[in-house]
Amino acid sequence: MESQFQVKVCGLTKLNQIKELIDLKVDFLGFIFYEKSPRYVLNYLSLEQISEINHQAKVGVFVNEDLAKIIEISGQADLNFIQLHGDETEEFISELKQKLNSKIAIIKVIRVGSQKSEVINEIQKISNLKSQISNLLFDTDSKAFGGTGKTFDWNILNDIKIPIPYFLSGGISLENIHQLSTINHQPIALDINSKFEIEPGNKDLEKIKEFIKLLKVKNSM
Repeated sequence: MESQFQVKVCGLTKLNQIKELIDLKVDFLGFIFYEKSPRYVLNYLSLEQISEINHQAKVGVFVNEDLAKIIEISGQADLNFIQLHGDETEEFISELKQKLNSKIAIIKVIRVGSQKSEVINEIQKISNLKSQISNLLFDTDSKAFGGTGKTFDWNILNDIKIPIPYFLSGGISLENIHQLSTINHQPIALDINSKFEIEPGNKDLEKIKEFIKLLKVKNSM
């Protein structure tokens, strides 16, 4: 039996598309709070508008952001998850968890390049934080912090011990979804973004519907 993959759509900017994704029962909605991103959500929506979105898994994506600002935004936007996509230290994560609303969970991103040893080091570093992090997210390493549309070698995941449930990100598409079966320790969720867009922040909803339909087929096999 295949894993029951959940779906996270990241880089959302349009309320009408968000409403449609909620109707499609998408599991996680991702909002990017990184000013250098073309999908920087505050260029499109206010914190109040995000807070009014009725969904149980709104994820705010932050890159090397100031601790106080993450806490402020998470409260004002009524976020359920904080996704740390930068070079945040163990100390930073511990302090954030301590000061955040206890209902908000933390997802820590591990950016995967070609060096398996670097990934192992990253995991070892944050293994001490297992009680403070709800999930890991593996994404393709890039100087631009995500949204590359490129996949990393998923075989790397077969050679490492992953201590907590994880999301898989980085160039997941309709074309490579069948390759997920090559991963021994399966992700709990698939994080899709740039491969399902007409342009940055403008999602291709027909493609997303097709992806969800394909996943349902995989899940029922």
